[in-house]
Amino acid sequence: MLEKKILNTIKKYELIKDGDNIVVGVSGGPDSMALLNSLIEIKQTSNIKFNIVVAHINHMIRAEADEETKYVQEFCEQKNIKCFIKKEKVEEIAKNDKIGTEEAGRKVRYSFFNEVAKKVNANKIATAHNSNDNAETVLMNIIRGSGTSGLKGIEPIRENKYIRALIECTRIEIEEYCEEQNLKPRIDKSNMENIYTRNKIRNLLIPYIEEKFNPNIISSLNKLSELAANENSFIEKKVEESYRQVLIEEMLGNKELNRKKEIILDLKKFNKLDLVIKNRLMLYTIGRVLGTSKNIEKVHIEDLVKLCNNNIGNKYLTPNKNIKVMVNNRKIYFIKQ
Repeated sequence: MLEKKILNTIKKYELIKDGDNIVVGVSGGPDSMALLNSLIEIKQTSNIKFNIVVAHINHMIRAEADEETKYVQEFCEQKNIKCFIKKEKVEEIAKNDKIGTEEAGRKVRYSFFNEVAKKVNANKIATAHNSNDNAETVLMNIIRGSGTSGLKGIEPIRENKYIRALIECTRIEIEEYCEEQNLKPRIDKSNMENIYTRNKIRNLLIPYIEEKFNPNIISSLNKLSELAANENSFIEKKVEESYRQVLIEEMLGNKELNRKKEIILDLKKFNKLDLVIKNRLMLYTIGRVLGTSKNIEKVHIEDLVKLCNNNIGNKYLTPNKNIKVMVNNRKIYFIKQ
């Protein structure tokens, strides 16, 4: 049943197409083992022709990590799947980079997945996020004060590259599948330690909400996520349309000619837009200049929109050290620093 559900998700969101070469991130836990095993079965039984390789990273944090690496290696050998292994001292990286262990682990994982993808010429990276993970992410974003875009949670496909075929499967369904298939996945005991925010939400907050308020909170949060994703997709299309309407010039930069990356928008046309579109358009344009809009907060966007409304010549703001936004001569300049 789980494989059928996963195949339906793959078809629904067009996650896998003929000729795809996929790197599957496998930790050895129930989620990633269910993902790997089901993809192997789907590859053999469906009419979609694709190839898979495995990428496993050992974070070198827990004593059991080496045994988990061995388990993944042996499983891949048994199934005749190519397996790439890497060991990284994640705690050391977190300390050196002055970031949390969770964030360091995520950075290391995705860096390795992309490294393997480049090596084998893969066009997709599959991770084992499920519907519980999605619900936890939505709740975590609400608690952090996220905007509406945070309500969409974990997308089934991101950047047409990162795919989540388990996103409509619950943790219970995954564990039952592992038992049925006799996969004997390895359990990461640190998931039960309520040190990290996600673990607190998973082990304390969600069970409390299920008991006291809504036993179907996982399903409710996933419905909210889907609605938010659909509405966000619609708004994004409108933002792209508005961007084309107000765009005067887009200079993508050239290192050899020492040209900066710069985008110029029409101030008068921008000011006529709806506030929701203005806010999103600011983020979208900054994203085009910098390649990301990360660390640009609500207060920065409000200040930039206010700057444009005031229409005072030769005034500028720097939302962060990488970009300068200037209003001058009825134009808005976004200049990469």
